[in-house]
Amino acid sequence: MYAESTRHIDSYYARNWPGALPERSALAGDLDVDVVVVGAGFSGLHTALRLALAGRRVAVLEASRVAWAASGRNGGQALPGWSCDMPPFERALGVAGARALWDSMRWAAGEVRELPGRHGFDIDYRPGSLWAAVKAARVGMLEAARDEAAHKWGYDRLRFIPEAEMPEWIGSRRYRAALYDPEAGHLDPLKLAFGLAAAIERAGGAIFEQSRVLAWRETQSGYTVSTREGAVRAATLVLACNAYIDRLDSELASRVLPVGTWQIATHRLDPDLAHSLLPRNSCVIDNQFVPDYFRLSPDHRLLFGGACTYLGGIPKDIGAAIRPSLERAFPQLRGVGFEYAWGGHIDISIRRTPDVGHERDRYWLQGFSGHGILPTLAAARAVADAILGETRLLSLYERLHNPRFPGGERLAAPLEALGKLWYRLRDVV
Repeated sequence: MYAESTRHIDSYYARNWPGALPERSALAGDLDVDVVVVGAGFSGLHTALRLALAGRRVAVLEASRVAWAASGRNGGQALPGWSCDMPPFERALGVAGARALWDSMRWAAGEVRELPGRHGFDIDYRPGSLWAAVKAARVGMLEAARDEAAHKWGYDRLRFIPEAEMPEWIGSRRYRAALYDPEAGHLDPLKLAFGLAAAIERAGGAIFEQSRVLAWRETQSGYTVSTREGAVRAATLVLACNAYIDRLDSELASRVLPVGTWQIATHRLDPDLAHSLLPRNSCVIDNQFVPDYFRLSPDHRLLFGGACTYLGGIPKDIGAAIRPSLERAFPQLRGVGFEYAWGGHIDISIRRTPDVGHERDRYWLQGFSGHGILPTLAAARAVADAILGETRLLSLYERLHNPRFPGGERLAAPLEALGKLWYRLRDVV
């Protein structure tokens, strides 16, 4: 499942980038640096930027284009927290350890708001998110989450929105209640990735596209990473390939499963209609097991996603696949035109916990399980800090246990799909 393409997919983000999409040359020849990062998605870019700003010589190798995969085509929701929520962290780390990682997530929420201003680029950031309940039986989950965040994690800014107030937030009768998070928000992910890449280069780092890594090997002085046209020698190696780790590291690959997911962007809506859908312009994700998520773009489109397949495929007609969910959420949009429809792959771990760690001077970041804008930043901080000598946060991630998927390469996806069918059924009963 190699990620190797000369151009970005035809997503809303790529088509609406002002001007030609940035391109960078491939690695040609050999290079010596302090750190080589494999993968130019969020996790690799954030790690590289922090290291370059600290004075390290950094090279980033990307098989396709910067943010070609999930980092450049996701739903754009910057939500504090992880796909697994907090229970796995508390079980593995205790309250104090889990609180330390939660605090680092709040740091990431602030950092993603402030970082573009420091480096001179824009990401169309809009504050606020809603975690919404579709079923009355799941309203209690929202109130319990609010209370736990305040009493256990020291976060008292979540606001419960009862059903009577929902029309002020979402123009749909489908949603029974919601939890509003003012520290979350939504943004253009491709603008974020391109801004990070430019900041890395201004800080002295190098980024090479069309430079798929064929192999890496450990040497007496560090690591040698080989591509078709050259090699990079470095004291430290960072693998930030996520869903596309493939055969580059079989052990890391066995702990994540590529899952297909997709979304659409409507035609431009009348501004009054767009405002009526989301009057306060918060992004929304519901609390179904397979959630719908949606938000408004700056040019008054509804961006809507939510479907996925554990078998990894993408529908031939994404619009037809997603239309029933969109029209169930917003009946007033029945028959609305879709101008863009695109998909991609996310990397899930079996317990939905991030898989972040190191062995000697080789580091990795993966397993963000579809919840990656802020978790990748928090994990990149932990890895970059460890490379620079501060291991406190990385040591917490390494106490999480991420086992291999059962069934091996051929059976992992079908077994996972069967296991999740039960939870899908619970969404509709």
